[in-house]
Amino acid sequence: MTKIPLRRFTARALPIDDQDRVLLLYGFDPEQPDQPFWFTIGGAMEDGETPAEAAARELYEEAGIRVRAEEFSGPYGSSTIEFTWGGYAITQDQVFLAVRVGDAVVSFEHMEQIEKDTTTAYRWWSVEDLESTDEIFFPEDLAAILRKVTAGGGGSV
Repeated sequence: MTKIPLRRFTARALPIDDQDRVLLLYGFDPEQPDQPFWFTIGGAMEDGETPAEAAARELYEEAGIRVRAEEFSGPYGSSTIEFTWGGYAITQDQVFLAVRVGDAVVSFEHMEQIEKDTTTAYRWWSVEDLESTDEIFFPEDLAAILRKVTAGGGGSV
């Protein structure tokens, strides 16, 4: 089956709690529900948005956590990836920004319906958790990125 090509520029939010753990969501491609994985919060930047503004918006929409764009630090990494999801062949340029959120309460209330239908859980992950798990998560180098965030590395937005 031919996939619809899509190019997008995304901001990936890395919410960090008081124990230096990052919040990840768990879900699946609607065309492959038997292959779930963990992933960072984030999405495409809207017209005129900065990466930090997009990260703040996505963090609220996908996890119910409200922060100001100015609270983000980074970027802590960037990459271009290619993957398929929901009938699309996606080429995605992504940048990773971090924000301290303390003991924030997570809510899926503000997600779009397709996100609610394909996101089944969330979990706070430490570097050690990421390095020792057999579960699939993206990006694959997230443990190294989290180490950079919690060590105070990275740039400013």
